[in-house]
Amino acid sequence: MTDTDYRDGSVLCRDDALVIRRYYFPTLTAKRVPYDRVVRVLRYPLTARTGRLRLWGTANPTRWFNLDGGRSGRTTAYVVDTGRTVKPVVTPDDPRAFERALAAHGVEITDRRR
Repeated sequence: MTDTDYRDGSVLCRDDALVIRRYYFPTLTAKRVPYDRVVRVLRYPLTARTGRLRLWGTANPTRWFNLDGGRSGRTTAYVVDTGRTVKPVVTPDDPRAFERALAAHGVEITDRRR
């Protein structure tokens, strides 16, 4: 795998787009986000209050978590800002590799301010 590639059970960085698996309810289909549509990606600590226990969906109408049974064991979340009202949130298995892949595609990653 190169720095431009990333793949785990729920997120895939392809040559042209970020693919978020098991995104849409109830069909479990993937969401494809071309890199040129990503305004920025916000990184934040994943806690019980910020979505660690969220299996799928949202309690916040501006954020949407894909279906991910392994989220409770993760520590970092990423909001993919596409300029739209609802923003996907992903919790990759390997945050560093995920960030390297996004950076290789020119995607800006910043820490979310409180």
